[in-house]
Amino acid sequence: MTYSGAVKVGGPADVHELPDLMISKVAVGPMDNNAYLLRCRATDEQLLIDAANDAGTLLTLIGDDGIASVVTTHQHGDHWQALAEVVATGARTYAGRDDAEGIPVPTDVLVDDGDTIRVGRVELTARHLVGHTPGSIALVYDDPHGHPHVFTGDCLFPGGPGRTTRPQDFESLMSGLEAKVFVLPDETWIYPGHGNDTTLGAERPHLGAWHERGW
Repeated sequence: MTYSGAVKVGGPADVHELPDLMISKVAVGPMDNNAYLLRCRATDEQLLIDAANDAGTLLTLIGDDGIASVVTTHQHGDHWQALAEVVATGARTYAGRDDAEGIPVPTDVLVDDGDTIRVGRVELTARHLVGHTPGSIALVYDDPHGHPHVFTGDCLFPGGPGRTTRPQDFESLMSGLEAKVFVLPDETWIYPGHGNDTTLGAERPHLGAWHERGW
């Protein structure tokens, strides 16, 4: 079945099958958050991005094999409601250094820009993006068999960057996105914290309009 990235709360996960990595996307909670389960095809090790809500759904998705780690993309409460219950299985926790204090579950590994997070034999590169929150991180998987895949949390959605509260935060977020995300090719697949997926090619033509619109 072709992956679309269109999921809804209470519905099944959508699975993106890559040569080295399986990405299962599910929607959870009253704010329609996306959670992503990454599974290394060589080792079966699993990593969850954003234990946002509905621990039962997430634990069912994870299955009996369990998970090695959970990455929280940023400190906003709708992205960690199920974190305590999910990591009770023994998973290691990761979050951006500047957001960790805002997450009530202790962070085992503080993540900085450029850090590598592994799931089995697969490597993800963290990109620190300041603006939506001080310590938001995006995770880049540079697929050696194809185009990159980026998990952006609430920093980039179809149609624009994530919400900010001050003009300087918007400027910082846009600068980070342009320097660290939009340098990737148009085919780069974007997995946001809410809603449908997109590609950089679909969003790139609108960069000028986003700047004009401002925060």
